[in-house]
Amino acid sequence: MSKNSQIDFDVLIVGGGPAGIAAAVRAGECGVRVGIVDDNSGLGGQIWRGVSDEDSSNESSKLLRRLKQSRVTMLCGKRVFAQPEPGVLLAEGANDLVELRYKNLILATGARERFLPFPGWTLPNVLGAGGLQAMVKGGLPIRGKRVVVAGTGPLLLAVAAYLRKQGAVVPIICEQVSWSSLAEFLLTLVVNPKKIAQAVQLKRELVGISFATNCWPTAAHGTQSLESVTVWNNGNSERIDCDYLACGFHLVPNTELPQLLGCRLEGDYVQVDRYQQTTVNAVFCAGEPTSIAGVELSLLEGEIAGLAAAGRPEKSRDLFSARERAHRFARTLDRTFRLRRELRKLPAANTVICRCEDVLYSQLQQHSNWRSAKLHTRCGMGACQGRVCGPAVQFLFRWNPDSVRPPVFPVRVGSLAGIPEVTAVNEHQEASA
Repeated sequence: MSKNSQIDFDVLIVGGGPAGIAAAVRAGECGVRVGIVDDNSGLGGQIWRGVSDEDSSNESSKLLRRLKQSRVTMLCGKRVFAQPEPGVLLAEGANDLVELRYKNLILATGARERFLPFPGWTLPNVLGAGGLQAMVKGGLPIRGKRVVVAGTGPLLLAVAAYLRKQGAVVPIICEQVSWSSLAEFLLTLVVNPKKIAQAVQLKRELVGISFATNCWPTAAHGTQSLESVTVWNNGNSERIDCDYLACGFHLVPNTELPQLLGCRLEGDYVQVDRYQQTTVNAVFCAGEPTSIAGVELSLLEGEIAGLAAAGRPEKSRDLFSARERAHRFARTLDRTFRLRRELRKLPAANTVICRCEDVLYSQLQQHSNWRSAKLHTRCGMGACQGRVCGPAVQFLFRWNPDSVRPPVFPVRVGSLAGIPEVTAVNEHQEASA
């Protein structure tokens, strides 16, 4: 491991997706020392993965160019895993450990897909919808492959459209909500021309693909890898041959780090005030940890948080009304794509729920709460630290998750041992050189 370092910032942003980038741009343009740290090799998050700043017409590219011009220090490939003391975070890289000190912190940790276990869901090529999209963006060949897309939420449509553009054959999109609920949701878009335009564009891209409501996967079949999937389609069981199943039941906000820092949650989301400040002093939060509603809301919250953290909160007030409109859309999303009760019956007794520790559904049925299940079965104590099975058991059993303890992610033993030798680094000067 290389020599450890200490870096000081006026504003530190954790998370390099749209919210984090927007926050970094606005804070950086205020002239303060800003750093943005992300565990991926490049900024953009899942939604802007692989986006370049060279496309003059693309919104994300324009924002990335502004980020370059704002002299923000970018720390990619580093994962924040602990807070040794207030105002200090530890981040682990491939070969180093960094101590990040800050005056104000913005958490833009994004969200992840929710997986619901069903027989066969652990077969190779049964993947998260966003996960498969990321793998294809990373070079996975998909041309000519049959991909069933299933779960709930607008992400399914975007993934199906992307996969089709890459040459995949998508025989069906399975949406678990009813057609009446979906129709009601579409009516709410009438007052939002931008959302209507996006919906019309998606419809064009998905022409010829079967779209089924009241439909969800009940089993995946195969010997060495996925060969077919059985779906429950409006009261009838239907088996479909396929090479991949792209499955996702909406998104789960990544609130582990906010909770570790002591931020209060309101339901599933981090509680913030009108300037995106959490219940912890000098800690702000933006994007999907506060509300899941897509890129528009994430960008608005990121801008507001960036300005407030940089000491210019008055500049953000013009964004408040747009943010409230986006919040109304978020509430509509939550209401429309709420998971139906029937999905709690998906697992069989021998269905694996915790993939890290091979914990079966029948083993969890013997317990009355999350703590008991963890102590007796090690469910949620594997490499993913409950990031996959945690939301699943919360839905299946209505169990409330336990408190978050460091490290938030698995790290090297050397990183846990602390920082034996810290060398101060003026990263802002290095970035300016």
